Amino acid sequence: MNPKQAYYKTQAQTIIKHLNTRRMKGYYCPTKEEAVKTAMELTAPDTVVSFGGSMTLLECGIMNALKARNDIRLIDRARAETPEEIKQAYRDSFSADTYFMSTNAITLDGQLVNIDGNGNRAAALIYGPDQVIVVAGMNKVTSTVEDAIRRVHNIASPPNCIRLNKKTPCASSGVCAECLGEDCICSHTVITRRSGTLERIKVLLVGEELGY
Repeated sequence: MNPKQAYYKTQAQTIIKHLNTRRMKGYYCPTKEEAVKTAMELTAPDTVVSFGGSMTLLECGIMNALKARNDIRLIDRARAETPEEIKQAYRDSFSADTYFMSTNAITLDGQLVNIDGNGNRAAALIYGPDQVIVVAGMNKVTSTVEDAIRRVHNIASPPNCIRLNKKTPCASSGVCAECLGEDCICSHTVITRRSGTLERIKVLLVGEELGY
């Protein structure tokens, strides 16, 4: 184990202790492969599964693993062909047994910070699915909530806007301008400081850099 890997493991153990205090269940996965293994073990057969938009889920292989399973019903809005079907997929996600997502940032004391455009991802985190599995690379760890919010505005949102072809100031300049335009993806800021239902939220910390 190299120094960076050892650092990630030690830091993750500290965060997991705080997650437990906040009624969330934490796991440390040294590699993407271990994250996929853990995620699949937490996803029971004969259940309904959905997910929020996430480069992390794609990069680590969890998305492909979910799509390869034939023992679950996966709600995938990418398969929707009309705006009405997309809306229905969003709504159906709230009654899923398991909902997968990443988080824009996680603080050292175990708080999740997410900033959404439509709010469907943050809404599912707050209430609805029986189980929410949050997957995050250790690159998303910040010292404080304030640092987390700055991280989202200046590190996560610009590349996401570029990926989504959004015409925003951060997409063109790389710097947040606190915009309120049509293409803004920063509508809702959600800070999860505890889970109302014990261990409903499970956080997989991955010892690699994933997502934005």
